[in-house]
Amino acid sequence: MTHEQIRQRFAVLRAEGKRHKDAADALGISEGTAIAAHAGEHVGALRATPLRGPWLELLQSLEPCGPMMALTRNASTVHEKTGIYQKLSGGGHVGLALGEDIDLRLFFNHWHAGFFVSEAAANAGQPPSQSLQFYDPSGVAVHKIYVRDATDRDALQSVVERHADEAQLVVFGPAEARPAPRADSQIDAAGLGAAWAAMTDTHQFFGLLKNFAVERQQSFRLTEGSFSRRAPRHAVRELLQEASFAGTPIMVFVGSPGCIQIHTGPVVRVEPMEIRGTQWLNVLDPGFNLHLREDLIDRVWIVEKPTSDGIVTSVEAFDHDGGLMAMFFGARKPGIPEREDWRELVRKLPNGEVAS
Repeated sequence: MTHEQIRQRFAVLRAEGKRHKDAADALGISEGTAIAAHAGEHVGALRATPLRGPWLELLQSLEPCGPMMALTRNASTVHEKTGIYQKLSGGGHVGLALGEDIDLRLFFNHWHAGFFVSEAAANAGQPPSQSLQFYDPSGVAVHKIYVRDATDRDALQSVVERHADEAQLVVFGPAEARPAPRADSQIDAAGLGAAWAAMTDTHQFFGLLKNFAVERQQSFRLTEGSFSRRAPRHAVRELLQEASFAGTPIMVFVGSPGCIQIHTGPVVRVEPMEIRGTQWLNVLDPGFNLHLREDLIDRVWIVEKPTSDGIVTSVEAFDHDGGLMAMFFGARKPGIPEREDWRELVRKLPNGEVAS
């Protein structure tokens, strides 16, 4: 399709109520490709201005804009937090946002392109929707930032003008195939278990996976009964509902290829919902929304990791493709032991299927 054809067909799908990603999927193209087709001079409700980095510098310049909505998603789960972009730092391909509300882990080697996107509202009396959208080399969204009512649009426009690159031609390529896990028999399971037991920090887990060339769920399976156990698919709903009832503050992690976004605090309004035949599990709180495709949950694992502060427990949900949907922890900071009310909540979750 030409850019004009993409714009025409995309506009029809948007008029039908489809979100950007769903409209792009319906066209058989990546979301990044669909947005890039709206760059340059054209007549239409949606316009995209290509941006240039450095991306960390761009994000650091957003603090004067005031509250904005940060959105990070994967194939099955959407995580939305409203707050101010503060305390951003980093070096090389890695960055951090440690603001009061916006808490991000950033992996800029996956940030291939960025756009300022403006789309006219369906109601002519309303201001246009405005956002900053960032994509990986295959056109998958890694992070989005949306204007809210309290956002200073003039300050945002100044940021856009400093980073706009109208002449940039953005091109996306095919997604890289996910490598197949090695056979269990090829993994040093005893060494894996010993290294796991010797961990002193949860962040060491990523190095452990790399050192033993083991896939995440595979590591859980190989340490099942020692550091992990299975829970049923409905455990995520039970977890969120019990946390809401008890007022237990939790941490909710959702990641894209280039960003992990974190909510720390209570969850109050937990609402399962069916929309057009799909099952959604939602958290609908002021400042924090979570939308998780409950019907896509394939496996739930309860995982324990030793640290210098004691055991840290996570509940991790995976989809049918083996993708990590979301991770849940008890709210905590380094140097502080895990909350006992979180541990009790997790202990009450039922066991799932046993290993075959």
